[in-house]
Amino acid sequence: MQLVRLVRILSSLPRLASFCSPFSSSAEGTARLLRVGDVLRESRRFSESDVVRYSEVSGDRNPVHFDDAFARTVAGFDGGRVVHGMLVASLFPSVIASHFPGAAYVSQTLTFKLPVYVGDEVLAEVQATYLRQYKNKYMVKFTTKCFTNEDTLVVAGEATTIIPTLTLSK
Repeated sequence: MQLVRLVRILSSLPRLASFCSPFSSSAEGTARLLRVGDVLRESRRFSESDVVRYSEVSGDRNPVHFDDAFARTVAGFDGGRVVHGMLVASLFPSVIASHFPGAAYVSQTLTFKLPVYVGDEVLAEVQATYLRQYKNKYMVKFTTKCFTNEDTLVVAGEATTIIPTLTLSK
């Protein structure tokens, strides 16, 4: 309930105009601050064991994730077994939290454009599109995208987070 109230308060505040250029440095010259337009990336190759472990935690045991013949013939996935879409989408909070420890997810929209097959390398990309300050925290909206083969869009969406600082930790 308090988080919903915080989001409403943050939404009513004026947009911070100073966040519009690529990374900036602090007075010390070492810290980088998140700005609108900045892009953060992480890549990962999803293995069969990743799919098995995710299935155990999520309970999603759809045969398209485990049976190559089923995935190809019944479901029509030419590449065979597919990675759970939500497992692929889990890269987004991973990217954000790795740069902003203590980040809290408020929302995430997702559109699954194309399948990700077991063994595919996926590049996750989040781009800051909106920043608002509230006391000593920040609400940040990111566009979220995952690609395979460097340029094939497989997942797209938008995330809203609350982060404790604009200083990137990596």
